[in-house]
Amino acid sequence: MRTLTRARQARLRHRLIGSRLPWLAFALLLVPILPVRAEVPQRQGWTLQFADDFSGPSGQLPSSHRWRFDLGHGYPGAEDSHWGTHEVEANTASTANVSLDGNGHLRITPLRDAKGQWTSARIETNQADFHAPPGGVLRVEARIRMPDVQGPAAIGYWPAFWMLGHTFRQRLDWPAVGEVDIMENVNGLNRTWGTLHCGVSPGGPCTEKHGLSADAPCPDTRCQAAFHTYAVEWDRRAAPQVLRWYVDGQLYHTLRQDQLPAQTWERMSAPDGMFLILDVAMGGEFPDRLSAPLRTPTPATQPGHPMLVDYVAAWTRAH
Repeated sequence: MRTLTRARQARLRHRLIGSRLPWLAFALLLVPILPVRAEVPQRQGWTLQFADDFSGPSGQLPSSHRWRFDLGHGYPGAEDSHWGTHEVEANTASTANVSLDGNGHLRITPLRDAKGQWTSARIETNQADFHAPPGGVLRVEARIRMPDVQGPAAIGYWPAFWMLGHTFRQRLDWPAVGEVDIMENVNGLNRTWGTLHCGVSPGGPCTEKHGLSADAPCPDTRCQAAFHTYAVEWDRRAAPQVLRWYVDGQLYHTLRQDQLPAQTWERMSAPDGMFLILDVAMGGEFPDRLSAPLRTPTPATQPGHPMLVDYVAAWTRAH
């Protein structure tokens, strides 16, 4: 076979590549693109009760109309310091720890100073009356990318999205007031935990301090590698009432009213409702439990990895 000249080889390569370009373009159109930012969903038949899509310039604090800051190491007047869970960070209102990123996200960033002291942020909604209407449903949802850190560098990270009964602000009456953890993650694991806390601690009907919990991996991509949607529904359309937890629309945890003493359920489901919380704790009982015998965070834990929140929203439907 005759050897091709370099010029003829180049012309042949050009014709082959050119003939494939339309197919390459078509193939690229088929590659799924995960949006970095998403709109707050419109849900037919539901009434929007709250939404924040965190629009605004980079470096701005979240809206004081919607959110308040929890500062320091605990609630004023609380008997237990370190938020009752032995986490180590001091929470601040500094834009270094909590701010908009300019691309439609809230970022909460744990930091460690030269002395080894950790800071982070914890914010909660001013609104504290989120509840399912009689005979209806409450859905609370957020689209979140967990801190993008894994392995030894992630030990002690504890991002969360959760709800507390509103009387906690006056009485500090945990866990009787009820706590619904919509999303928790620790130590950079590819899992989300959904948990109900109730009754008394330690022990009680919710096996405190562990709570009644289930966990699941994030679908398709790691929890830390992409945004995922975390939601809980409180369904009062029938007896017994039901709590349901979802990740990316997939149901992974269910609790029924008849699994708890009637008085316990009534106390935590008072019609006054709950408020919502976003935070990234560092260290504490939950990450310690899953990293034992290590105490968290460790010297290898790497600061500076934010939790990104695309939106938070709550809806109700009458039936």
